[in-house]
Amino acid sequence: MNGNEAEIGYPGVGRVLVIIPTYNESENVRLIVPRVRKATPEVDILIADDNSPDGTGAIADEMAAADDHVKVLHRPGKQGLGAAYIAGFDWAHEHGYDAVVEMDADGSHAPEELPRLLDALRGADAVIGSRWVRGGKVINWPVRRLILSRGANLYTRMVMGMGVKDATGGYRAYRLPVLRKIDVETVTSRGYSFQVELTYRTHRHGFRIAEVPITFAEREHGVSKMSGSIIKEALWKVTVWGAQSRRERVRRMFKPSDRWP
Repeated sequence: MNGNEAEIGYPGVGRVLVIIPTYNESENVRLIVPRVRKATPEVDILIADDNSPDGTGAIADEMAAADDHVKVLHRPGKQGLGAAYIAGFDWAHEHGYDAVVEMDADGSHAPEELPRLLDALRGADAVIGSRWVRGGKVINWPVRRLILSRGANLYTRMVMGMGVKDATGGYRAYRLPVLRKIDVETVTSRGYSFQVELTYRTHRHGFRIAEVPITFAEREHGVSKMSGSIIKEALWKVTVWGAQSRRERVRRMFKPSDRWP
């Protein structure tokens, strides 16, 4: 790849930054970054590390020193997934990127599928790598977790009136103007519900959301950050947002016409 191609970024999308939040991902970060670089050499990577006690930040610094496409954002401590992504979005905006990608560090989001998301972004404002559209699938999940995820997404669609089938999915791409328009700085969610809130705001503003099938694989190394309290927070917030959405639809339905009958 020559210098001009590096400046253009991903064809039809522009400069893309893949944001990978990390907390105690020393085993995984060495594996995921080379896979992203091989699958999409046109993009840059930002490792947003929350001061991991296991030395993930130091490993990220080593990788950044060896590769100009790898950047590191050191944060003072563990503040949640949403806060890490918002910090990454700000970094992308400050450094002139056109689009950002959310990707887990644990390998559950296959970098080899990233071109599928970015290709779809050419004709959309946001793209979700979906487990629950035709062609999507999940590997190595227990039945209980499959039912929980499918049920949560069904509940979200019903309550919030969105057609998105995987509103909780964390493998996604956004154009930067979308995140500025939806005022991502005011997003209150920091855990599992962060993805739902971004989806909801993107939908409310009328942006084009595309879903492409992905294969989601359970992590092989490290410990999942998912907990019961995070799931409860998400369900409560979805219920609140759904009530807000219904009120808005009712107001539009009964809004007086500007035209005389």
